Amino acid sequence: MNAAAQNPLNAPVFEFPNPPDKFGQDGGKFYHCYDTLAQEIDDDLAGGLKEQLDGMLIFAGLFAGVNTAFLALTIPLLSADPAEDTNALLTRNNAILMQLVMGRNDTVPADSPLPSTAFSPAHDIFIINALFALSLAFAIISSFLAVLGRQWLVYYRKRGGGGPDRQRWEQLKRFLGAERWRLEAILDDVLPSLLQIGLVIFCISLILYLRHLSPTISLIVGIPLFVGLAFFIGSALCAVWDRFCPFQSPLSHLLVKAFHSLYWAQPVMKPVISVWVFFRSGVSFRDWDWDDAWDYASDDARTDFIHATLDRLKRKEENVESLEAIALQRAIRISDDPATLIHATANILSIRSPDAMTKLWDDDAFQERFLQLVENPSNGALQLRGYNGDPKDLAESSRRLYYTAAAHIALSLGPDWMVTCRVTPSSITIGYKALFSLLRPASNSNLTKILIPSPLLQDSSSNLIRGNLGLCILWCSVRFRDSRAPEKDIDSVHMRNHLITCSEALASCSDLQFLSLFAWIVPRFPGRMVLEVSDVLEQIRKPYLGNTVDAIEPIREAFVNLLSSVSAGSWDSPACDTVLTNMLRCVERIVADEQGNSDVSTDHKFKLLEICEAVLRNPRLPEAAGQVGRKLRVKIAQVWSREYMKITHKNWNAPIDHLFGPLKSYMANLINVDRSEFGYHENIAVVQVFGPMLRQILSSFIPAPRHRAELEAICEMFNPFVSDVHKASRQFQNNSRRVRDPDGRGCHWQEEPLSIKPFETEFDASGGREIRLLLL
Repeated sequence: MNAAAQNPLNAPVFEFPNPPDKFGQDGGKFYHCYDTLAQEIDDDLAGGLKEQLDGMLIFAGLFAGVNTAFLALTIPLLSADPAEDTNALLTRNNAILMQLVMGRNDTVPADSPLPSTAFSPAHDIFIINALFALSLAFAIISSFLAVLGRQWLVYYRKRGGGGPDRQRWEQLKRFLGAERWRLEAILDDVLPSLLQIGLVIFCISLILYLRHLSPTISLIVGIPLFVGLAFFIGSALCAVWDRFCPFQSPLSHLLVKAFHSLYWAQPVMKPVISVWVFFRSGVSFRDWDWDDAWDYASDDARTDFIHATLDRLKRKEENVESLEAIALQRAIRISDDPATLIHATANILSIRSPDAMTKLWDDDAFQERFLQLVENPSNGALQLRGYNGDPKDLAESSRRLYYTAAAHIALSLGPDWMVTCRVTPSSITIGYKALFSLLRPASNSNLTKILIPSPLLQDSSSNLIRGNLGLCILWCSVRFRDSRAPEKDIDSVHMRNHLITCSEALASCSDLQFLSLFAWIVPRFPGRMVLEVSDVLEQIRKPYLGNTVDAIEPIREAFVNLLSSVSAGSWDSPACDTVLTNMLRCVERIVADEQGNSDVSTDHKFKLLEICEAVLRNPRLPEAAGQVGRKLRVKIAQVWSREYMKITHKNWNAPIDHLFGPLKSYMANLINVDRSEFGYHENIAVVQVFGPMLRQILSSFIPAPRHRAELEAICEMFNPFVSDVHKASRQFQNNSRRVRDPDGRGCHWQEEPLSIKPFETEFDASGGREIRLLLL
């Protein structure tokens, strides 16, 4: 693939397709993409097999020549040597002549048998010749099939006549025929295996032949041959252990198939699987029938156990995060293309796992190259072709991106990378040297040069904004230490305005890490950010990484700070209201799980709701933020109900402690909420949200026995809260003053008291088991 095709800046403009009325009638766009893909598949299949067949033909020819030479030596050993008969006859004639010369009358037996009449080949010679001949036969057969395979490939790639549609479908039929008749398996596995079997037979026959001649020579030659055979078998076993091992061969493919089937191991694994099924069945030990345990285990249970066992025996493959880190390493370390370097640096900001970041940074060549890019971030950008904007803007964006990626690396690695095990002074020196090499170029720049401009902020990704905020924090920890700096107040104003604009971007995303970092900054800006760089790294690492457990407390602290009368001396009231509302909108998106953020569990969603319950009852809360908080409460109830229905419909008796636990904790927390008149309406909203939700669950179907006790406990915690809300309603109604109607015709009470409507659900036919729920 050429560089132009790889460069996204030079890619053709993509037009979103309009679904055609009939298949393929989209201007040929689908057929163009399909033909390209089909051509790549056919080229890969035919090209790889052709190269392998060519190599087999060359090797088979050389192998057959060597084998024939040994057969020329061993085949004569199967018959008597004519020279021995000649020698025997000459010996008899010499004896007769000697008698004549000596004048002796000794009789010479004239009918003595010749050696050929009593000849019988040795047993090992017969075996040696049989093995040599069999090895030669395998070589000839594999050569013939290789030639035949070349002809098959020619037919497979042959194009017929007709238009492009006919050629397309004809080639697809040929591809399906090749799959149906296992063409690739035959040419890729069967043919090489025949040649390899012949080679093994030849080695065995060679050792036997040398043993016939000299046991010592046989031992000397046999040792390296057996070592080679052991290496071949070991490489095949390595391919079984590691699916991506390059030592692939027909033997490894056969072992993989046998390893995955394991039908031969079922009698051996029968007692193990029986014990495993017993623990999964839930039956008591006394009632369990061990004789029928194997029959009790379904085919799926046996298959699950075997697959689980095989997964433990095989090598653990690299996860996607590690592969992403290695891909970035290769791109930045090797490439000289400015576009590749910029795109690779942008993707560094998407690495959120500390382990993956450690793997990325733990490479000396990558460190050296990336530090060079950070030192001169705009050089490569000025060489970029195809950019239609202002080169100065491109250089500024490139500089900001490299600085942000450097801060992201430092914050993701944390202090443990900076001081390796805290053992030797040299490791500390190396750690700080690498750290300040990353951050020095940014710290020497002005704040306005590293901040993302407001027009670009809304279109920036949450990863870029979060990394840029981390960069700004490190910059402030360096520049704000000098309290006499004349530009400190100006920079503080720039930073405050930037945070307000960032909160608007925060409101449109559901990134918990972004929210965690932003919440950590709010109560600390600007006074508590004047720290040493190492201290900032140690304090900010947890909120920057945004673990769901560590993110709860910064969010709570930020809400308390924004709702306090004096907000760290840096935020005015409108700014506090704007930031608070935007943070609540982000929490709402996280709870609604709009982007499938599975890291935020139900427990943490209810923890966020508990924080918001305290916020909703604060007198300083703006109305816009209050509306967002109430929507958040409704969405959490909907998410919980939807998850409960989904699990119980799939498995009526499934364990769902992860759903009941957070709801019970939230119900217990309702006892401690504000019961004043200001929080009274929020309490009513809680009852109106969770009361119908519980009623729907209780009335939709009969819950499982293990769920009834949990639902009963939840209702027993919810009912006192409803009763307290009802009492507060009567109390506020009695204490409220009479007001005149707008038309002046009379007076009325300010509000009417709420009434309780009990809802009871009976589960047993005898009427002995019921759950009582109070509603307003």
